[in-house]
Amino acid sequence: MSEQAYLEEIFAQVQARNPNQPEFLQAVAEVLSTLAPVIRRRPELQRLGVVERMVEPERIIIFRVSWLDDANRVHVNRGYRVQFNSAIGPYKGGLRFHRSVNASVIKFLGFEQIFKNSLTGLPIGGAKGGSDFDPRGKSEWEIMRFCQSFMTELSRHIGADTDIPAGDIGVGGREIGYLYGQYHRLRNEFTGAITGKGQAYGGSHVRPEATGYGLCYFTEEMLKEKHDSFEGKRVVISGSGNVAVYAHQKATELGATVVAMSDSGGFVYDANGIDLARVREIKDRHGRLSEYAEAYQEGSRGIWNIPCEIALPCATQNELEEQDAKTLVKNGCICIAEGANMPCTPKAVRVFEESGILYGPSKAANAGGVATSALEMAQNSMRYSWDFSKVDARLRDIMVSIYRNASLAAEEYGKAGNLMFGANIAGFLKVADAMLSHGISY
Repeated sequence: MSEQAYLEEIFAQVQARNPNQPEFLQAVAEVLSTLAPVIRRRPELQRLGVVERMVEPERIIIFRVSWLDDANRVHVNRGYRVQFNSAIGPYKGGLRFHRSVNASVIKFLGFEQIFKNSLTGLPIGGAKGGSDFDPRGKSEWEIMRFCQSFMTELSRHIGADTDIPAGDIGVGGREIGYLYGQYHRLRNEFTGAITGKGQAYGGSHVRPEATGYGLCYFTEEMLKEKHDSFEGKRVVISGSGNVAVYAHQKATELGATVVAMSDSGGFVYDANGIDLARVREIKDRHGRLSEYAEAYQEGSRGIWNIPCEIALPCATQNELEEQDAKTLVKNGCICIAEGANMPCTPKAVRVFEESGILYGPSKAANAGGVATSALEMAQNSMRYSWDFSKVDARLRDIMVSIYRNASLAAEEYGKAGNLMFGANIAGFLKVADAMLSHGISY
């Protein structure tokens, strides 16, 4: 059996075991599509079933979350934690609170997290979790009660040396505080069992900024390969949450002009540059970008029609489709890097690769958040806190290393310049070697 036929057989098995899970199947298909050269060079990976084991989570925890609203009505949500792979370290991955959360979404995110965490070079495995609870429109007391109920169950399955959750969509500093407070209360211990904490109780400098900053550091390295930079470039950033806001800040510091940002309802365009202070003020009030007055246009996908040199999709998965990609290329885009998890559809990625423009896949480009979370873990273990400049410098070093390792792997395996190919292989090999060392039962 050829290496490609072997990988196609594995994917068929994954499809049969996971029907009606399109997000998870998309993530698995993307990784498996790049591994044939590795299997050809390393036949022991096939003989010892490493790929078959890697696509199956080590553990999936699904639980009920009951909570009371302010009118004392009972609500029931579903909680998830997928502990996907701990070959290179304790499970690490965020918690997402959003109405779209289901088993497929959490498994896709957990699977991607394996390779993202591996690429950082830090000893952390892959996991993800969350709930179909939506914090929007809820009072502070309702959010607190939900978080406490969620953590009452999750606390049985996590710990500083086992599984260390963090934030994600719908889980910011407020939610992390409530979650950690309940963990502390239940376990009677003060450990680094959650990251993204406030600096007053063990959090790290740069953690709020990390994913957005890291995205720009990675993009900067991509551009350097072409003897180019952010300087003088027009940048379009989808989303207006934490990642998008700090990507705007860093891109601007590096000399670019951010001309558009979006939310779920539409987008803002300003050829002279989006006023970041104004966006922050609106978002701090949990408002909508429609408050950005006459500059707001309905329909969030319309943002990809705006001419730019650099595009940074930072909103959600599969937000940028094939036609959007063709429009970006036609309008002169030279570089795209993913700030969200898998924001470009497979057909969109194919357009970017065939056009020859720079493309940074999410598992590499948006790894800054989890990298800084791991740095927070290190500081917690030391009972010490590093200053902003030290953490920021370490983050930049990690993102540069991720770029170089992905680029070298792509070149070594015959696809020079293809960072998706290189990131998959570089992330996969580290985990695969650890799994081989641990034996087949692992």
